Amino acid sequence: MRSSNPVFSRRGFSRDNGIAGFNAQQQAGSPVAGNPYAQGAANPYATNPYAPADTQLGAAQAPAHRVMTIDDVVARTAMTLGTVVVTAMLAWFLLPVDKDNLGQSYGIAIGAALVAMVLALVQSFKSKPVPALILTYAAFEGVFLGVLSNTVSTHIAPGAVTQAVLGTMAVFAGVLIAYKMRWIRVNRRFAGFVSAAAIGFVLLMAVNLLVAVIGGGDGLGLRSGGLGILFGVLGVVLGACFLALDFKQVEDGLTYGAPREESWLAAFGLTLTLVWIYLEMLRLVSILQGDD
Repeated sequence: MRSSNPVFSRRGFSRDNGIAGFNAQQQAGSPVAGNPYAQGAANPYATNPYAPADTQLGAAQAPAHRVMTIDDVVARTAMTLGTVVVTAMLAWFLLPVDKDNLGQSYGIAIGAALVAMVLALVQSFKSKPVPALILTYAAFEGVFLGVLSNTVSTHIAPGAVTQAVLGTMAVFAGVLIAYKMRWIRVNRRFAGFVSAAAIGFVLLMAVNLLVAVIGGGDGLGLRSGGLGILFGVLGVVLGACFLALDFKQVEDGLTYGAPREESWLAAFGLTLTLVWIYLEMLRLVSILQGDD
């Protein structure tokens, strides 16, 4: 299963122990057989570039490695998100957004956002997760979010940041519960639909931005008013779908014995998705407050 999250879209979690982990889980009565991608006991990660050339290695021949656990995923995700939160708080207090300093703070925030985007792209195209790169991305992302959040809270919608954070947490908890209860069925059709919707959404936002830059104003009106609310809701829903795909990717990594280092990839992908949801929540709350 490949997630539509840009971090997870290029490959699945790696597994250096060939087919051994999968065989052991089958013998133990693992629910892998119910996975729509496990047809005929096929491993969806068998074509992974990390997998050994001979995917039919037995347990005795397979090279040993420390497999990823859910504790690893939680710990790495906490470190990555913690870095975002800490740097966001520092930016909030150290980069004021009053009229005298607004231009300078904006410049730093835009620069940090561009650096974060480049680092995210670099990590996405690397064959292995690089913890230092991921944490550096999180730090720059936090600077951008800190200045943006302070600006919204000070000049646009007081209290919007708290509501956006609570909303992001609620979406995360809701999707996690729905996924664990199997209310969300993550399959190829679901992934294809989410990918197509995400491409369309991003293209529309890009066109809106281009029209706004050329013609001024709010472009096509997708960031304010009724259309802004509609697209804000769609953005949050897409983020929720990304979360479901990310949970599926993590579950598959645990099921098929991904190496421990891949927990950093899970943390990176989840951080990207949560940042997406927070930004859409912040925009949505700002529009709703502005319409009051």
